[in-house]
Amino acid sequence: MNMDLKKTIRKHVLKNAFDYGKASPGSVVGKVIADAPKAKEDMKNTMKLVNEIVEEINKMPKNKIEEELKEYKFEKKEETKKKIVEAKGKVITRFPPEPSGYPHIGHAKAAWLDYTVAKENDGEMILRFDDTNPEKEKEEYVNAIKEGLKWLGVEWAKETYTSDNIEKIYEYAEKLIKNGNAYVCTAEKDEISSMRTTKEPLKDRENSPKENLELWNEMKKGKKYVLLFKGDLKSQNTVMRDPSIARVITKEHYRQGTKYKIWPGYDLAVTVMDNLEGITHSMRTKEYELRDELYLALCKALGFKPPELIGFSRLEIKNAPISKRLLKPLVEEGKVLGWDDPRLPTLSGLERRGVVPEAIMEFVLSFGLSKVESSPSYEKLLSLNRKMIDAKAKHYFFVPNPVKVKIINPAPKLVRISLHPKEKIGHREIAVSSIVYISKEDLDETKEGDIIRLKDFCNVQIVKKGKTPEIERIGDSIVPKKIQWVSDEYSETEIIIPKDLLKDDKFDPKSLEIVNGYAENECERLGQGEIIQFERFGFCRLDSNEKKKLRFVFSC
Repeated sequence: MNMDLKKTIRKHVLKNAFDYGKASPGSVVGKVIADAPKAKEDMKNTMKLVNEIVEEINKMPKNKIEEELKEYKFEKKEETKKKIVEAKGKVITRFPPEPSGYPHIGHAKAAWLDYTVAKENDGEMILRFDDTNPEKEKEEYVNAIKEGLKWLGVEWAKETYTSDNIEKIYEYAEKLIKNGNAYVCTAEKDEISSMRTTKEPLKDRENSPKENLELWNEMKKGKKYVLLFKGDLKSQNTVMRDPSIARVITKEHYRQGTKYKIWPGYDLAVTVMDNLEGITHSMRTKEYELRDELYLALCKALGFKPPELIGFSRLEIKNAPISKRLLKPLVEEGKVLGWDDPRLPTLSGLERRGVVPEAIMEFVLSFGLSKVESSPSYEKLLSLNRKMIDAKAKHYFFVPNPVKVKIINPAPKLVRISLHPKEKIGHREIAVSSIVYISKEDLDETKEGDIIRLKDFCNVQIVKKGKTPEIERIGDSIVPKKIQWVSDEYSETEIIIPKDLLKDDKFDPKSLEIVNGYAENECERLGQGEIIQFERFGFCRLDSNEKKKLRFVFSC
């Protein structure tokens, strides 16, 4: 029983360590008891064994864990899929990004939730660009968002732009003014801010609708006043203390040019657009919770039937900036390689890193509509990614820090090696002469007389070390140490290894490592962006095949 229990524990510890980088006793014990119910009868001994095996496996290198894990099988449990939102009637959702930066994994979460809720309820999702700030928005960002969504596999029924509806928004703003629900404020910014603290009304609050309309027309000409919603100055919710709902911005708009000078704020724009587009379910991140009261107040003042408001937590990634406020300076100051730097959580950065859309979808939807704030590390996402690319990725050899080694009894021939250890996806052929290259690290771990195996080729004995190491081909037998190698027909290769961009909340200039070496020259036949596995190294995506040198980005 104890041996069977140890085997069960080992199986689940290996899986947990492979999936999440390090195994955790608390994450393993439930699965162990599910497979071996009798283990519950002696939890003291069970936990002792779990802790011992976790400690042992957490010291093992990842490639060893992966090799041993292949010895075990895991049954897939069929789960009844539950809808994220149960709804009656036609469902219309919207994904409303502001085109002020490149899309990131936080956008992916919002987009997938909007899209999935609509799809699960036979509805449709509208892609709406919330483009009402000429100072920040660009056509470049519009295109980047659309390309990012297409790459993710998110589809939209139609594409709309808030800026195309400014005239309609003006009509509703004027309705608020005429009904006494909004007023034009001529006060300075610090006076308005002070009002929200003192709760004392500004003098413009008593202006008549006629006076406010006259001031509104001045705003249309470029006078820098603001339109405030007449809320409740005594409210505990500071959002309701006469919030700004429109302001004057004279900078040229990327889409509308200089046609408009009054630009609605988010609250007015989203309320009107949701009504115009018949949105039934308005999904917003938790940060908007305090603004829900304003949204509903605007709906009431304008005579709109409000949609169902659904909140969810924002997605943060540990040690990776999500906010455009943090991302933009890194790009503009040249601290990163661009918006598609593989260290960034942008969709283009994740694509460049070799993360597939299916992994992103499963990752972001795993959080559902929970409002609990969480900051998972990249490891959870990369673990899902490994599972999804493992069966498809072709296998090749890469030798970092290569050392030239001479085979003293060569048998020149063509070595035929499978492109995958399990899946039937073809073979590659390697021409072998008297010269091969192995990594300096592997060579340093041997001594003269040691026998190792050049993986998928032959066993060799270390005959001589030194300036020009020599090896001898010997008969096949089971050898514990297998290493990757390349022939003298190699391709110079560099691999970019992205690490956590932030350290102690500050940019880490050492967060990008470059490893140089040789890869099989068959890799030159790979297509741009193809994801492969370099054995005993990891999954990598071909980034460039120029200037007689291959460049890959390490994925996971």
